[in-house]
Amino acid sequence: MASVTPAIVVVFAIILVALVLFATEAIPVDMTALGIMVALLLVDPVTGAFADLGLLADSITVLDSPEQGVSGFASTATITVLAMFILSDGVQRTGIVQILGRTIATYTRDDEGKQLGATIGIVGPISGFINNTAAVAILLPMVTNLAHEGKTSPSKLLIPLSYASMFGGTLTLIGTSTNILASDIMSRPEFLGREFGMFEFTALGLLVSVVGTVYLLTVGRWLLPERIKPVGDLTEEFGMGEYLTEVVVRENSPLVGQTVKEILDETEYDVDIVQLVRGDRVFIEPLNPKTVRSGDIFAVRTDRDTLLSLSDEEGLDLLPEVTVDEAELEAASEEQNLVEIVIPPGSALLGETFVSSNFRQRYDATVLALRRGGDVIRRRLDHVPLRIGDTLLVQATPDSIDRLDRNRDFTVAREIERKSFRESKIPVALGIVAGVVAVAAVDFLPIMVAALAGALLMVLTGCLKPGEVYESVQWDVIVLLAGVIPLGLAMENSGAAELIADVIVRSASALPPVAVLGLLYVVTALLTNVISNNASVVLMVPVAFEAAQRLDANAFSFILAVTFAASTAFMTPVGYQTNLFVYGPGGYRFTDYLRVGGPLQLLFAIVTTAGIAVLWGV
Repeated sequence: MASVTPAIVVVFAIILVALVLFATEAIPVDMTALGIMVALLLVDPVTGAFADLGLLADSITVLDSPEQGVSGFASTATITVLAMFILSDGVQRTGIVQILGRTIATYTRDDEGKQLGATIGIVGPISGFINNTAAVAILLPMVTNLAHEGKTSPSKLLIPLSYASMFGGTLTLIGTSTNILASDIMSRPEFLGREFGMFEFTALGLLVSVVGTVYLLTVGRWLLPERIKPVGDLTEEFGMGEYLTEVVVRENSPLVGQTVKEILDETEYDVDIVQLVRGDRVFIEPLNPKTVRSGDIFAVRTDRDTLLSLSDEEGLDLLPEVTVDEAELEAASEEQNLVEIVIPPGSALLGETFVSSNFRQRYDATVLALRRGGDVIRRRLDHVPLRIGDTLLVQATPDSIDRLDRNRDFTVAREIERKSFRESKIPVALGIVAGVVAVAAVDFLPIMVAALAGALLMVLTGCLKPGEVYESVQWDVIVLLAGVIPLGLAMENSGAAELIADVIVRSASALPPVAVLGLLYVVTALLTNVISNNASVVLMVPVAFEAAQRLDANAFSFILAVTFAASTAFMTPVGYQTNLFVYGPGGYRFTDYLRVGGPLQLLFAIVTTAGIAVLWGV
């Protein structure tokens, strides 16, 4: 058995801290990855300094050079993923997915089975050719619309949307960043020295996609909860009945003469002003500059006890038997001004609050409630830090909603009319993506070069504007990739990967190689359900290769098993970004993923292991 060296101890310590931070998300995962990179870079000079002082026998080296520590930023995987984000955005801005959604809606109508089949049937193939996280972001409004128009609970469709994007991403090399990263690691001389082909594992991807689809249409459909009841309007869906009401300002009220901003800044109560009615005119955002007059009627968001206290102190009268519904909130406009907004991966608002982000003034919008999984928060919203997948019930003017929809920090959960799509560029954008796939598939160009050329063509042909290129990239994913890649190098250099592989092989010494293959799949899948999929593949690809070497088995098969396991995390909302993205809009609980995804995870472990054994051998 490999000996435990000081370098291995240091690498394991960094891994342990990283796993805790990834699992708890005490700090953003991209910052954890950056911390890993810095820690690895510091090990050699710091221990060297201690060695010079006589406090250590020798310095501890986990990387061959500082250049290895920052090699993630120059990795072909990082650059390829960056280019794929640009390609995906070029396709998205043509509006082709929205056109497809409207076509599908005319077919599915109010049939839940057809809605579910359409959701899986669309997102799966799309996820094979554009980043699957981007595919979910694009399709979320379409699927939510299908649910609401067909009187179906969104909870019945959104977990399948996430799961289908994952197994759809296994169809091609470019379907997920995990595939691209695994391919990059595998191409190093110390491993197999070659990359995955564009369609090299498509047969296996089709197998798991078919199995996953059948499961979601049968057993999975039965296990899926109905957390959000199909209802007529958003105020009812968010349970706002007891929190929205109308008050009138008395003549002797101390509020008369003050602006709305002054009132909200000075009050100690948990209250928000949603709408102002003055005579036959109705005002919504921006309300802050409005000066209060006697007789003004305000629609306010607060609870009943606070309202009674306010009425006594501030000279307000509760209008008898009046509560505000969605129709009243929309009275200021002929168009819808209540909408659900989802916080997507990479949003600049992650970790911010409505106060720290100056949300109301910045976006001319009022947040009435926040849904996080199965919990709806209606009180004390101002200081709640925002997370991925948080769903906000927002009231704003149509112009403000349109600005929110164009802002990359938000995803509007229901489709709205947009005039900014470049529909004339649909053939061009699709042609560019097809060209990238084709030239990479026949090995005419490396995938990184093809993807970068395609990204440039998106701009040159007008599918994207130059400024939109930077907006299209999820920079947190890029930093995450760049930060975790050196960890794989450190595991290999220090001997940590060899030690882990040795432990796995020895503990499974009585098992045939195919069983060890399945064990590696299960270990990777369990790890991915707790930490980042990219971190999992970086940790486990070197282990898989070492295990195959010790067993004199097919190293390609072992690496492929780890790659597929890292791409399919069904059992927790935190294991994969797409799971977290639908967590709020679906109103899910943490246990819903375990109930629906647990059997699917076990099924995939069996099917993937058997498929690899048959197609490539062990």
